[in-house]
Amino acid sequence: MQRILIFIGLIMWLGCKDQDTNKMQEPNSAKSNSLVSSYDWSSSPKDGVDSLLNKYTPFTLQADLSSYTADEKKMISKLIEVGKIMDKLFWYESYGEKEELLDKITDPRLKTFAQINYGPWDRLNGNAPFIDGVGEKPKGANYYPQDMTKEEFEKSGLEKKTDLYTFIRRMGNKDLVAVPYFQLFAQDIKKASVLLEEASELTENAGLKNYLKLRSQAMLTDDYQASDMAWLDMKDNNIDVVVGPIETYEDQLYGYKAAHECYVLLKDMEWSKRLAKYAEFLPQLQKDLPVPAAYKAEKPGRDTELNAYDVVYYAGDCNAGSKTIAINLPNDEEVQLKKGTRRLQLKNAMKAKFDKILVPIADMLIDPSQRDLINFDAFFSNTMFHEVAHGLGIKNTIDGKGTVRKALKEHASALEEGKADMLGLFMIKQLHEQGHLEGDLNSYIVTFMTSIFRSVRFGASSAHGKANMIRFNFFDEMGAFTRNPDTGKYTINFENFELAMNALTKKILTLQGDGNYNGVAQLVKEKGVINSGLKGDLDRLAKAGIPVDVIFEQGAEVLGL
Repeated sequence: MQRILIFIGLIMWLGCKDQDTNKMQEPNSAKSNSLVSSYDWSSSPKDGVDSLLNKYTPFTLQADLSSYTADEKKMISKLIEVGKIMDKLFWYESYGEKEELLDKITDPRLKTFAQINYGPWDRLNGNAPFIDGVGEKPKGANYYPQDMTKEEFEKSGLEKKTDLYTFIRRMGNKDLVAVPYFQLFAQDIKKASVLLEEASELTENAGLKNYLKLRSQAMLTDDYQASDMAWLDMKDNNIDVVVGPIETYEDQLYGYKAAHECYVLLKDMEWSKRLAKYAEFLPQLQKDLPVPAAYKAEKPGRDTELNAYDVVYYAGDCNAGSKTIAINLPNDEEVQLKKGTRRLQLKNAMKAKFDKILVPIADMLIDPSQRDLINFDAFFSNTMFHEVAHGLGIKNTIDGKGTVRKALKEHASALEEGKADMLGLFMIKQLHEQGHLEGDLNSYIVTFMTSIFRSVRFGASSAHGKANMIRFNFFDEMGAFTRNPDTGKYTINFENFELAMNALTKKILTLQGDGNYNGVAQLVKEKGVINSGLKGDLDRLAKAGIPVDVIFEQGAEVLGL
């Protein structure tokens, strides 16, 4: 009888929540563009709000579509519409009711900043609230009841509570229930599914058509594995889309829940051909990892691709705060081990960050004797091999405790990003020594070091930011660099840098393989902080007006569609 009552209550609750959720106003292209156009990004900060906004610098996501057919252009427009729906769903996951928040903000500049952050918390400042009376951001964002304790969650016998695609809610004032995404977001998910199906009819590319159809169906069931496999099978498509609930960064309580996002992408065929050769080296690189055999026993999938793209639309999780410039997917460990992954380099967004952010940082913080070693090719390669390195190492703990992601909970993402950084650099060194990678090895290292200053500014709320804090402090202790107190500039000690790289690589892979939650928590506590010296240098960058990240002017209108 109790189960029947719970079930009836859940059905009633779902009906109410589905109705409430779909009251959220769907974003439109005019609103998206207004983030850039409604504010004078070139002006000097007049007060605190301007200083917040000037952490970002604008960049327009344009593309030459002259070679695309009329149907392909229609498809791009439909995929952008899907992106807008993902944007709406992520607002709910991150905060709740978007319009309820924005309607309360009278300052249009502050409203713009809230839209950039998908809520009232500054993602580049450890999720500090920037609106009075808001309070701290819940660690579990909007995925869990705010009054739920970890003890309550862990003692609960609730099925699918750790599932990637469920919200945890209360039925009445007591029982926890797991609510599937496809049920809570039913109306919007159906719209997205229809748009993906319609987009599939606009392409003659068999691989893309199959993927879009399968992804359309996956939206309705939260079963994404078949569409992930189909996405890996695409080889010669010139248009691509990454869409759905994917990354778990937003859930900082456990790292269990996936967030909705969307990228609409145009493949750069010439650059992609240049990158294709590196995937074949993965099996040997896995064998060469500097850890005992048990921590590298898994074999990376051989169906692994490297591609370069121009991105024309970001939405949802990937558009919140700091912007992604490369992608490694799928995240499904079974798919990775059976089939492999694809690594997508977002070339235009990457170049924007290099020119507008990394170069000015290098001018301020890198010693003149090493400044000329920094270049875009090294930045591109470091970013690319970071994504490739996600496929190396270990996905399942060596003692049978399950996946690394489940074992390390909320710390899994930060440690995984740290692993990818270190193994990416390890791969560069190996391939360079074998003659497969051109350029000065020191260029990759100095550019990598400069990128630490760029990424650490993302703050403790970002897995990438936290990973860079850990690495900076670890490298500092091992003498990988020195800082001139008179000039405030850094010089890399290449010999010590390599020692630090190997030591941190071994530490991270061992922690992952052991599923050592307490060990990772201790590492984050000790090393995941910004010391006073680094803080002073980051303050110098801010005072010089060097932005932390980019904000995009984007959409169908920008593309002339």
